Amino acid sequence: MSNSINKRGFNRRDVLKTLGLGTTAGLLGLIGKPMSAEAKEEEKAKNTYAKNMAPITITKVRAIATAPHGSNLVIVKVETSEPGLYGVGCATFTQRAEVVVTAINRYLDDFCRGRDADDIEDMWQAAFVSAYWRNGPDLNNALSGLNEAMWDIKGKRAGMPVYQLLGGKARFAVDCYAHADGKDTAQVIDQVKKFQADGFRHVRIQLGGYGATMLAKSPDFKDAKFGKPTDQFMDPHAYVQAIPKLFNEVRKACGTDVELLHDTHERVQPMDMINMCKRLEEYDPFFIEDPLTPENRSWWKQMRASTTVPFAMGELFNNPNEFIQEMADHSFDYIRCHVSQMGGITPVMKIAHLGEQFNVKSAWHGPGDCSPIGHAAHCHIDLNIWNFGIQESVFFNDAEKAVFPGCPELKNGYLFVNEEPGLGIDINEKEAAKYPISNRAGNWTLRKRDGTIIRP
Repeated sequence: MSNSINKRGFNRRDVLKTLGLGTTAGLLGLIGKPMSAEAKEEEKAKNTYAKNMAPITITKVRAIATAPHGSNLVIVKVETSEPGLYGVGCATFTQRAEVVVTAINRYLDDFCRGRDADDIEDMWQAAFVSAYWRNGPDLNNALSGLNEAMWDIKGKRAGMPVYQLLGGKARFAVDCYAHADGKDTAQVIDQVKKFQADGFRHVRIQLGGYGATMLAKSPDFKDAKFGKPTDQFMDPHAYVQAIPKLFNEVRKACGTDVELLHDTHERVQPMDMINMCKRLEEYDPFFIEDPLTPENRSWWKQMRASTTVPFAMGELFNNPNEFIQEMADHSFDYIRCHVSQMGGITPVMKIAHLGEQFNVKSAWHGPGDCSPIGHAAHCHIDLNIWNFGIQESVFFNDAEKAVFPGCPELKNGYLFVNEEPGLGIDINEKEAAKYPISNRAGNWTLRKRDGTIIRP
């Protein structure tokens, strides 16, 4: 090999000659010359992304409302400048569905038109502060649907499921828990055994719904004609006595292999909750859900110091910032936020990654009044994040499957996505129109014996 040529084929004399021209070249503008606008466009055109994925803009954002399962569901559909390319997302706020529909059609549509459909992060940040005041549940559900729809578009553009864009799979499927409820312990035990036979490893046990309202006797406020006849009655003392007994009987009948969960739905005062959880410790619950109302968050320090029972928290949170301090303090063990309430995939991924640093796991809220599109979004996040904990299961009826082709499938206690690009799920608008929504808000008015409101 010649001394003048190194192993990479460079001629050292030519290199030195070029370096020697450095000062002159700089003066002549041969080195460091600013790139013209035309040159920048030419350089951009060389990029594979720019070649294969030409920029697209949002042309329309609209709401689709339907109720194939009885609950009001609201879907955001985002249409783009590329013919036939659109995305769908869940914006369901069952209790105020018509308000969310208005927010989408009258505000988000105008706000989004003409914007780049690829800029998911920028759109989220802009929309979140677009009303000046930070979003409450109505606007945040609308934003969630928009965000999920934009991720759906991104996945379709890339030809990949959304979980691949988030970083790929960390597990083969999404482990779920089922719901066992009954008017007495025997019914609950029968349901737990049924779910065990179906392959579930985790079962949430409830006695007569949230707060075991069927245990409440003699609602004096009704005798006094206080409130409305439809208002519910709960006896907190009867409830906190009944739940440890329920755990005891289910453990005896169903064994220790099944993981047992329970949802208090924020209906008990903090000190009563502490005392109940201390009695539950011997039954090794997987977690107790929502032990505190948002107004009682200052009790976390005492709650955490008083019992070793794991907690899941966050169903009533709206803002991603509401999780920060509690996670840093290890106040709870599972993040229980509602993805379609929190602002969509973008902020929830940030919450999940923050939770990983404090060993806090996920347990996204997945009730029946979350659309199948929302459940698909859960699954894509669950498949990717390292600190996945558990997912609330859902059983779709035939009407839901017809309205939402591509629903995740439940097998042996696991949810599976269908591996199609984007969220892998669509909406059949003709079928959706068969199930119009109503303005029924549900009955969340719950009272003590004397008529005092109990906060969920």
